[in-house]
Amino acid sequence: MRVCLFEDRDVLRLEPLTYTRPAFDLLCGRTSLGDRQLAHFGAGHDVGCLVRPLLADLVGMTHPGRRVNDLAWLRADAAILVNSRWLPPTAPAADLSSPCVATIGDDVAYAVVGPEQLTYCSANTLEDCLETWKQTMPRRPAPGRMISYLWDLVQGNGEQIRADFRPSPTSAGALFDGAALVGPRDLLQVDATARIEPLVAIDTTGGPVVVDRQATLAAFSRLEGPCYVGPGSHVLGAKIRPGTTLGPCCRIGGEVEATIVQGYSNKYHDGFLGHAYVGAWVNLGAGTSNSDLRNDYGEVSVTVNGRRVASGLTKVGCFVGDHAKTGLGTLLNTGSNIGIFANLLPSGTLLPKHVPPFASWWNGALADRADLTELLRTAAIVTQRRGVPFTETHAALFRALFDHTAAQRRQVLREAEQRRLRRTA
Repeated sequence: MRVCLFEDRDVLRLEPLTYTRPAFDLLCGRTSLGDRQLAHFGAGHDVGCLVRPLLADLVGMTHPGRRVNDLAWLRADAAILVNSRWLPPTAPAADLSSPCVATIGDDVAYAVVGPEQLTYCSANTLEDCLETWKQTMPRRPAPGRMISYLWDLVQGNGEQIRADFRPSPTSAGALFDGAALVGPRDLLQVDATARIEPLVAIDTTGGPVVVDRQATLAAFSRLEGPCYVGPGSHVLGAKIRPGTTLGPCCRIGGEVEATIVQGYSNKYHDGFLGHAYVGAWVNLGAGTSNSDLRNDYGEVSVTVNGRRVASGLTKVGCFVGDHAKTGLGTLLNTGSNIGIFANLLPSGTLLPKHVPPFASWWNGALADRADLTELLRTAAIVTQRRGVPFTETHAALFRALFDHTAAQRRQVLREAEQRRLRRTA
């Protein structure tokens, strides 16, 4: 059976992370949502994607072999269409031999459809197709859950690390000499190529700790399960608290709790990062910290897609888009949404909770980062320092996003200036 991963309109609620990637590339536990979805339906599928046109070229480059927005491929035969926001269970899929629509609430998790249902299906008509299928095809409840907001991924990350864990003989061996283990040894997995220095403490009493290939745990680090350290990442004297996933090639110091870091990001120095989701190529300067709890222990609200959304949670940290940067001593407020390519410098107080893409906080005020050429030059330097090419596909996407988010940037900056004028009146 062919599988097509699709994005519905609600991927916009997963900003700022989904500005620069499809929702199926978001992490939860040890792997991405897309990898989980494909595993749920079994290996060896012919895979396609229906994504926002803005992302099509990037997805084609980062997922070679997938048919991206290829309507001829999509309409050629029966297929399973899978919502990229769906977090499936670890168990394999139920019977898929007949057409059906599997839903969670009113959201389609996946649909098994024939070519006749796909005749007019495209990225532009997908929402209409989903509504039609719900009304005309057999309907069943889907297992798992839908991801509505980024804090849903953060909230469920620890449990997903536990669900992903499969006991196997550990390869820690000599790599573990001089380190201390608290809790069951069979809940620790260390790849044979990883390095654990002496004076590292690993606590598995609350769940598994997994250290992937070529990762390094430097002396004086402490890891508490459930947590996952991705390939090539360095933990540098840090406290990694439960519920944390570090993607590939990160540099992490300080204290990190219940957080997902997409990959290739730096938090090298001290500072607290909690109940957060940080994108790729982010640099958090020394002493950068975020609040994840209001002083009155009240519910946290977050600005998402231009409106304030009540999270229903008392612990929500920050959500930071790709290529954002903070200066040393930056203080992020509870429930902050920091856009891609944002540049934040400390002002001695908490920063605004919403910084739009390509904006900066400078001398206590929001400003537009108008020099896109300079931003792209810096991004190329950053990626090439890690041996990752910065391609014209990346540059074209960022140019398009700069234009795409211009109206949002103008509105937020205008509202910020109006607030400043009211305070000084």
